[in-house]
Amino acid sequence: MNPLTRRHFLAASAATAAVSLTGAPAAHADEPPAGPSDERHDRERYADVLDLHGTPAQAYPGDAGGNNPINVFADLGAWHAYALPRPQDRLGGFTGPLYLAQEYPWWLSDGLTRLQLAEQGRTLDLTAGGAPTLTALPGLLRQRYTLGDGLTLTLELRYADNRTALLSARLANTGPTARTLRVAWTGTLLRPADGPQREAPRLHATDRGIEVRFARVRETWNYLTDGTERFAVRHAQPVRATLGADGDSHHTELAETLRLAPGAARTLDWTESYTFTDAEYTRTADEAEAALRAPGQVAAAGAARWAGYLDRATEGVPAARRRTAVKCVQTLVTNWRSPAGRIGHDAVTPSISYKWFSGVWAWDTWKQAVGTAVFAPGLAADQIRAMFDHQVRPDDPERPQDAGMVPDCVFYNDPSTGGGNWNERNSKPPLASWAVWEVYRRGGDRAFLRELLPKLTAYQDWWYRTRDHLGEGLCEYGATVDQANTAPEDCRQAAAWESGMDNAPRFDAAAVVPNRDAHGRLLGWSLTQRSVDLNAYLAADHRHLAAIAAELGDRPTADRLRARAERIDTAIRATMYDPGTGWFHDTDLATGARLTDRGRGIEGAVPLWSGSATPAQARTVRALLLDPAEFGTPLPFPTVARSSAHFDPAGYWRGLAWLDQTYFAIEGLRRHGWNQDARRAVERLLACAEGLTGDGPVRENYDPLTGKGRNSTNFSWSAALLLPLLRN
Repeated sequence: MNPLTRRHFLAASAATAAVSLTGAPAAHADEPPAGPSDERHDRERYADVLDLHGTPAQAYPGDAGGNNPINVFADLGAWHAYALPRPQDRLGGFTGPLYLAQEYPWWLSDGLTRLQLAEQGRTLDLTAGGAPTLTALPGLLRQRYTLGDGLTLTLELRYADNRTALLSARLANTGPTARTLRVAWTGTLLRPADGPQREAPRLHATDRGIEVRFARVRETWNYLTDGTERFAVRHAQPVRATLGADGDSHHTELAETLRLAPGAARTLDWTESYTFTDAEYTRTADEAEAALRAPGQVAAAGAARWAGYLDRATEGVPAARRRTAVKCVQTLVTNWRSPAGRIGHDAVTPSISYKWFSGVWAWDTWKQAVGTAVFAPGLAADQIRAMFDHQVRPDDPERPQDAGMVPDCVFYNDPSTGGGNWNERNSKPPLASWAVWEVYRRGGDRAFLRELLPKLTAYQDWWYRTRDHLGEGLCEYGATVDQANTAPEDCRQAAAWESGMDNAPRFDAAAVVPNRDAHGRLLGWSLTQRSVDLNAYLAADHRHLAAIAAELGDRPTADRLRARAERIDTAIRATMYDPGTGWFHDTDLATGARLTDRGRGIEGAVPLWSGSATPAQARTVRALLLDPAEFGTPLPFPTVARSSAHFDPAGYWRGLAWLDQTYFAIEGLRRHGWNQDARRAVERLLACAEGLTGDGPVRENYDPLTGKGRNSTNFSWSAALLLPLLRN
C-alpha cells in the first residue's frame, strides 16, 4: 500500500493535469502606542534571526520538492514578498518581488528596482568603500553601502499596508566636496519557463515609474490570474521610464540631477504595490500616494507595531531563546495574507515558501491562532473568522446535511472559479474552541466569544451528527458526501486527511461505513475505527466551550458541556487505554477491540493534554514518552514509536516529529505535574531541531533521530506552537 498524503495528492494531480494606511494595520487593535522601546526590543538585537539572503535564477521559486530555497519577508498581509541579495549577487536593490498568482508563488524579478548611481558619466561601484551590510530586521529590510569619498547609500524596505511596500534610498555626502549624481533604477522580468503563464506578465512604462500587467491564465495547478492583477512601482519624485528592446527590462531615471552639498543627505522614496482587482488598484494608488507623502509616519507606525509584537512575544522568554521567538513571529507575519478572493478575513497560511501552501487550513488555523495570539490577538481572531466564513449553513443547497462543518481548507479560488486546492471532502480535528479560548485569554474580547459561540456549537454538533456511527457519544474520522468521495478508497483517504495525520500507519488497514439519518439520507462516512485523538480533542472541545459559555454567563450550558466531557473521558479511559501496552489506541468500531497491532502512535499521548487520562494511565504514557526506544528520541516525540515496525524517520506521519504533536505531548506532561520533563523536552527540541537556534527556517517537521528539518520551510504551525513553549 502506498497511501497518499493530501500534499502528495495535489502534486500528483498537478502532474496529471500537466491596507490602507488608515485601516489595515490598526484593524486588529494590535498596534501599541508609539513610544521609546525597551533596549531588549531594539531591532538591532534581532538582526538576521532568519537568513533572508539569495537571488533566484528563474521565475519558478521551488526546488524539485516545491520548496523555495530563498526565505522571504512580507508584512501586513501583503501578497508579495522580498529578500536580500548576497554580497556576491548583483547589488543595489531587494531580491524580488515574489508574488502570489492567486494560489502559487512566482518570482517576478531577481531585483526589479536596483539602484544605479553615476557621476560625470561613470557608473559608481556601490562596494568601492567595502562590502555592504545586508540586514533583515523585524519589520524591515536594510542595505548599507559605502561608495568611497564620503558617499553612503542606505536602502530600506518596509510595508505601508496590505498591498504596498514602501522603499527608500538615502544618499548622504560626508565628504568635503559637492556631489552631482544621476540616479536610475533598472530591472528585468523573470518569466515562467513555459505554458500560458510564460506570456502572462507584461511590463509597461508609466508617468510615475513602471507597471506589470498580467494576462488571464487559468492553470489550476500552477498559475491563476484573472487579467486584472497589476504590480505598480510609483516614485515620489518625477522620473522617466523607458523599456528595453526586449520589453522585459526597464531603465527608470530620476528626472533631475541630484546634487549633494558636503554634509547633505537626500532620500528618494517609491512604492511597490501588488493588486488583484481594478477596485484594489484604484484604492491602492491613493494609499501609495499617502505613503509617499508621509514616509516617516509609515516608518514610525511600523516600528511601534513591531515593538509591540516583540514585547509580547518575548515576555517571559529567557534571553537565550528570544531570537527564536522573534523568528517565530517573523515566520507567522510573512505567512499572513490579507482578504483576497474567497479569503474574507486576514489569515495565516502554512507557508509562502511551499508551492501548495498559500491557502488557509482549518487545523493549521486553530494552532496558528494560539501562537499568533501571543503577540497579535486581533490577527489571531481574524484568522479563525477566515475559516468560519465558510462554515456550512443549514440552507446550503449542496450539502445541508453538513450544516456546521468547517471545510478542510479554503483558497483564493473555490471550485466555481477553477480552484483545485479547495477541499470539502473532509474537515479537520476539532480544536477550534481551544483556539477561540486562547485568543480570548490573550486579547480579552468578549464580543469575539459571543460571535463564535454559536458557530463553535454548530461545529461540535456536526461531529456527533455525521461522525458518531453507533450514536454512542464517541466519534470517528470520516468523509463527506462529495463528488470526490465516490469510491470507498476515496472516502478512506479523505478520512485519513480529516485526522490531519494523512498517511499514519493506523489508517493502513481501515475501511469506511456509511452514516445515515433516521430517514435513510446519507450523511457521510466513518472509518471503521474510533480514533483516540479525535475523542480526546472532543473532550477538550467540550471543556473549552464550557469555559466560553461560563464566561458569557450561561452556567447551565457550561455545566452540561462539562458533564459531557467527563462522559467522553470515562469512555476513553475504559475503552482506549490498553494496560498491556501502557498506551492509548484507536478501537475497532464493530468489536471495540483496541488496535494494538498497528503499534503506538503519538495520538495516544493526546489524552494527557486533554485531561482524559487517569493519573495511573498518564504515568505509563509518560514512561513511554521518555523511553529512548519509544518516543524519547534525540528530538523528542516522533509520530510513530521507534519500536514500531512502521517507524520511518523520513515518513511524513510515519515517524517524523511534528511540533504540534510535540506541543501536545509537552503540555500533557506539564498538565500532570511533570514540569521538569517538559522543560527538558523543550531544551532537547531547541538543541536538536535544525535551525531553531541559528538563522535557519522553522520547518514543517523533523527527523527525530538527527534533528534534520524536513518538508516545508517557514512553517506556520511549528512557529506558532513554539512561541508558548519558549516561555515555559
